[in-house]
Amino acid sequence: TEKRGEKDGNAVAEPVMRWFTWEEVAQRTGRGPALQERWVVIDRKVYDISHFYRRHPGGALLISSHAGQDVTDAFVAFHVDKFLVNKYLKPLQIGELAPDQPSIEPTKNKMLVKDFRELRASVEKMGLLEPNKLFFFLHLAHILLLDTAAWLILFYFGTSLVPFIVSMLVLTISQVQASWLQHDLGHLSVFRKTKWNHLLHKFVMCHLIGASAKWWTLLHSRHHSKPNCFRKDPDIDMHPFLFTLGKKFSVELGIKKKKYMPYNHQHKYFFFTLPPLLFPTYFHCHTFYIAYTKRYWVDLACMLTFYIRFFFTYGSLLEMKSLLAYYFIFSSWFVWVSQMNHIPMDIYYDKNLDWVSTQLQATCNVEQSLFNDWFTGHLNFQIEHHLFPTMPRHNYWKVAPLVKSLCAKHGIEYQCKPLLTAFADIVHSLKNSGELWLDAYLHK
Repeated sequence: TEKRGEKDGNAVAEPVMRWFTWEEVAQRTGRGPALQERWVVIDRKVYDISHFYRRHPGGALLISSHAGQDVTDAFVAFHVDKFLVNKYLKPLQIGELAPDQPSIEPTKNKMLVKDFRELRASVEKMGLLEPNKLFFFLHLAHILLLDTAAWLILFYFGTSLVPFIVSMLVLTISQVQASWLQHDLGHLSVFRKTKWNHLLHKFVMCHLIGASAKWWTLLHSRHHSKPNCFRKDPDIDMHPFLFTLGKKFSVELGIKKKKYMPYNHQHKYFFFTLPPLLFPTYFHCHTFYIAYTKRYWVDLACMLTFYIRFFFTYGSLLEMKSLLAYYFIFSSWFVWVSQMNHIPMDIYYDKNLDWVSTQLQATCNVEQSLFNDWFTGHLNFQIEHHLFPTMPRHNYWKVAPLVKSLCAKHGIEYQCKPLLTAFADIVHSLKNSGELWLDAYLHK
């Protein structure tokens, strides 16, 4: 349809409004019949991101993983400054869904989507997306105090066994807690203004931890967008080269007679591979590789300040093998916490489900306690965190009852378990996947 306006008494043609169907949108994934075309839908408006996706600030892989789909709830969940983002969106709009098209895709639960959007509106009205700056200031202060104390213990008491153990424990606590804080900053949940989150994120991630803030954002946003989704969630890229994950994929791998590792023993070799080695090997190599190849020069410069500071303060006091002990402890703590909410859950191909179903089938919680909150950086509230990724973590416990009610109303399982059970479920899940693979490998 063509709309016309009046200008100086003359009819002026306005841009043509085009109508589309869900079927037409679903074909624009960058693959298939409409090769290289990528469309998304936000609030019934259709946007062509075929050229923009490479310039997407959150990464090309993140936005292209939604190509051909409605991204309304993901868009709302990730973007804090809607006014700024709309400046990018306006030139990309090519039309709207036709009037006879439903507002919700056929693959999604219409009533669940409606109820969640009402819940989201209530959360905003209750102020649960507003950060408590004192909470985060005190958190940063205790990280800096522990970081300083770790060095002072060695400096004043020497490097004998007891001071060394105490120092490494204090340093590990400081680094893990810094990891939880950079996670908050990366999710834009500490300050209202995005730029302040980015600036402090760079300080904590690059200078205090020694990794690239932009590298983390690129990977972690994809994980949140499509958790446990094969080929879209980078957190499960360990399948199939190190572990086989999920029932469906383990059987598929066995039927294809693929054996990159002795998967039937993966619940055993997990203990001496992923927990102790993820940070000192893969993460640090990968963060430098990405920062260099993508030319994140500011990140690289800030990362170097961490290594200069670290080896200057500890290098003269400890041998290299002692420094590696810190990395092993830090990495183990981080891996057990970060994997307990996802590895035991379903691993799948993208089913284009609604936002709530996508997050709940791939996520579980751990029981609340003061220790669990501190030890996990409030990632024991993983369900709430995934549904509201920009929510400050000190508000998770407030929204949890509302999320439970939503799940109960729609018959969705809301999993919550003790901390040690969550750790054990990682091993049990790997054992079960390995057995499924072995059975399919030998008999199917």
